[in-house]
Amino acid sequence: MQIREASFGGALPVDGYGPGFFRVAGAVHEGGLLIRAEEALSWAGLEDRAGLLALSGKVDVLFVGMGAEIAHLPRDFVAELEAVGVFCEAMATPSAARSYNVLLSEGRRVAAALLPMPGEVPRG
Repeated sequence: MQIREASFGGALPVDGYGPGFFRVAGAVHEGGLLIRAEEALSWAGLEDRAGLLALSGKVDVLFVGMGAEIAHLPRDFVAELEAVGVFCEAMATPSAARSYNVLLSEGRRVAAALLPMPGEVPRG
């Protein structure tokens, strides 16, 4: 089986993550993350919907990383996003980050809203 390295062009993939942080384009983002090809922003969680609603017309799918384990999204969360054409799928954060990167490498219009993984944040 031939394996080829993913190419992201100028788009922003999730390079890595750990307890309480994400790495994007060499920069560390502490806490939650809202990312799409053009930008990576802080995200405060499920109640922080303004940035998600602003994705209307810009993405076809939003992966929502719920932390270490998959969890159901609140019905009102899904309904509010679907009303503006943002279709979302919940999964564990590692799976959401990988799925985002795969679709991004295919040139798809995708975003991810990622809750950080639990654990103590390393301080250097």
